[in-house]
Amino acid sequence: MFLKISKRILIAYGILFIISQILSSCLTFKVKQKEIDEKFAGFSQKPMQHQIEVQGISMNYAEIGSDSLPVAFFVHGSPGSWGAFIDFMRDTTLLKIVKIVSVDRVGFGDSDFGDAEKSLVNQAELLKPIVAKYKKSGKKLILIGHSLGGPLIARMTMDYPELIDNLIIVAGSIAPELEPHEKWFRIPMEIIPIRFLVPASFRASNHEILYLKPELEKMLPLWKNIRQPVIVIQGGKDMLVSPKNADFAEKMLVNAKSLKVVRVDTMNHFVPWSHPQLIKKAIIESL
Repeated sequence: MFLKISKRILIAYGILFIISQILSSCLTFKVKQKEIDEKFAGFSQKPMQHQIEVQGISMNYAEIGSDSLPVAFFVHGSPGSWGAFIDFMRDTTLLKIVKIVSVDRVGFGDSDFGDAEKSLVNQAELLKPIVAKYKKSGKKLILIGHSLGGPLIARMTMDYPELIDNLIIVAGSIAPELEPHEKWFRIPMEIIPIRFLVPASFRASNHEILYLKPELEKMLPLWKNIRQPVIVIQGGKDMLVSPKNADFAEKMLVNAKSLKVVRVDTMNHFVPWSHPQLIKKAIIESL
């Protein structure tokens, strides 16, 4: 009887493993060159991907536009990749006023795929050389962060204020007290063998979200150090990040040179795709 049960468990595990591998190949969020070529067919320019080694990790990012322009630097949420903002790179009006850079955060896309980093301090360190590369030109640099990218760009501004001129936080999960209570299902997803039954992109996402609240708590005394102009964009129907995060921003950004909060009651979490014009307007205002 025991052998029969064990055999069934092994078969079930094998089936789940095969399914997970199929899902992993479909849900990488990686941007393939073929997709870039198709999206930018007929355009005079297209994004170029680059890699830079930081602390032994190959960090991947894409850029498009003139080196003479200010830089709009996009940071995606969880999960995701630099391709989350590929449609902004197709905006010819926007490309007349900014160079666009979009990065694969560690654990996603082609930046150490599947192996996430829970520390926002360490994530900021991994982004620093890329951001510094574009700031060296002396041009204005605007950081735009969506979802988990929101607290990361805030952390980066706290740690490296000399590199950032403006912040645009889009549906950012920045308030520790507003983080949902999800440990009941996130902790089991960290345990072997369940961990390896989850597609790699979601495995990385689960790992960093599981530890996000304490990372946000570490940032609480540092919000007063942000002095750059900030624009916060938040939807009232966001089911993934509490709309009250915008209230938190108003409470904490007491020393920002300026603070504008854009609330849209009917908007959900997926602002870059549903309301890209709000981000575009925020970039123009930041200039």
